[in-house]
Amino acid sequence: MIHEWPDLDTLELLVLVAELGSMGAAAQRLGMSQPAASRALARFERRCGLTLLERSPRGSRLTSEGALLVDWSRDVLEAAERLTLSASALRRRRAAQLRIAASMTVAEYLVPKWLAAFRRAHPDVHVDLAVMNSEHVMEHVVAGDHDLGFVETTTVPSQVRHRPVARDQLCVVVDGDHPWARRRSSLSLAQLAVTPLVLREPGSGTRRALEDALGRHGLDLASPTQEMSSNAAVRIATSAGVGPAVLSEYAVREALEHGDLVEVPLAEGSLQRELCAVWVGGPHPSGPAGDLIRVILR
Repeated sequence: MIHEWPDLDTLELLVLVAELGSMGAAAQRLGMSQPAASRALARFERRCGLTLLERSPRGSRLTSEGALLVDWSRDVLEAAERLTLSASALRRRRAAQLRIAASMTVAEYLVPKWLAAFRRAHPDVHVDLAVMNSEHVMEHVVAGDHDLGFVETTTVPSQVRHRPVARDQLCVVVDGDHPWARRRSSLSLAQLAVTPLVLREPGSGTRRALEDALGRHGLDLASPTQEMSSNAAVRIATSAGVGPAVLSEYAVREALEHGDLVEVPLAEGSLQRELCAVWVGGPHPSGPAGDLIRVILR
């Protein structure tokens, strides 16, 4: 009785002895010495409790039990080959997929051009994109749901690695009829903090970046006049006169050019922030995720 799994190399050796008619030829095919091959088959015979080869000065030939085991070994080896090939196909499929999650601002204004450049360089990689706020991006990356994330804040969990891939500026904007649109002096952060704003929802990178910027000056945001879950909704509400807003320059550039919104300069200067790639694992993303980062940085 066999008490442990047979070694596949030994089964392959046995099959080759049957096919080539020689222990020496079989050993040579597998890159083994003949003594090593003989010892391997002898161990297998002892484990089976069977004599598989009849050895003589003229060579070795299979016994009837050995011939049966050769047939069964072929089945085992074919199954092992199917397993190996299937696992390899799964690895290739995994390697040819890239699951990314991006915050609203990054997904709306930057990801499309990044993916267009990536597709030109890596046409065989299938990319899945999920759009959510920055907080949820990091949660999904940590959970392993996505290979790579893009967020609007560098405040990341300790287990998440990150690197900047772009820079952004937050703009204070109002509609043309708002009193701030006719200001002759710059707006202070203190004035901004006490004003009810139209804000993105909690967890968004834009809101977190604004809160962090005010926090560095010892300021807290006033309760918002309205909260919205997308840049477009905030922009439309602000254009309609609901209240001032703070949005990415990417989100308001066109509205500023068309005169739908007016930017209000800040006395303390512009609110700069970094847009970052985030991932879990080594110091650098591997596979398609690393390829996408290299495309973005180029």
